[in-house]
Amino acid sequence: MDDLQQLQYDIVAARTSISGDLILGASTIPGTYLIPHFAASFKKKYPAISFEVRIKDSKKIIDAVARNELYLGIVGAMPQTSKVAHEPFVEDDLVLAASKDYGGAAEITIAGIKTLPLIVREQGSGTRKSTELLLANEKVNLRQLSICATLGSSAAVKEAIKANLGVSIISRHAIAEDLKNGELKEITVEGLTMKRHFYIVTPAKRSLPHQYNIFLQNIRQQQM
Repeated sequence: MDDLQQLQYDIVAARTSISGDLILGASTIPGTYLIPHFAASFKKKYPAISFEVRIKDSKKIIDAVARNELYLGIVGAMPQTSKVAHEPFVEDDLVLAASKDYGGAAEITIAGIKTLPLIVREQGSGTRKSTELLLANEKVNLRQLSICATLGSSAAVKEAIKANLGVSIISRHAIAEDLKNGELKEITVEGLTMKRHFYIVTPAKRSLPHQYNIFLQNIRQQQM
């Protein structure tokens, strides 16, 4: 067997030797819009792997990893506990979105947000936490805003915006198609850069099974 044949053999052997379940925890946006693509790419390389994705809000996923109920999570808020290890992952754009029937200005000030009916996510949501931090940097508290609804998923928020219940700060991933086809409008907030990171979360004092380490290597390479 020549060197090239040996290399090809080693690659095939490495791929076929990785098997088993990958049980991933994720908050709504990465679980819905990112992980399916990563899973499909990984499955092509390692067909013996089976995926299960548990989607909950960021706090619940972080808590599950901290309790060693999950080996790996991807969330939309930075963990605040030493029981998990975390690293910044993909960057996400947040958008102030309104319905297609919104007749207000396309660009507003921070003060202008206070005049709009605002739809927010529930406590524990990474999107809500990111919204609170962005506004806090501008010395604005959620309690100062006209909150018209608190909803438990990005899908519910999106439908509420479409129904013209109010506006909301939401991930661009969740509404990209709606912005493209004109179902929703983006409102620019003067002087406010609305970005956040998703975070990879693993137990602080627990080794990961081999298939999880390989999956992590794979998704890190894809974001480079």
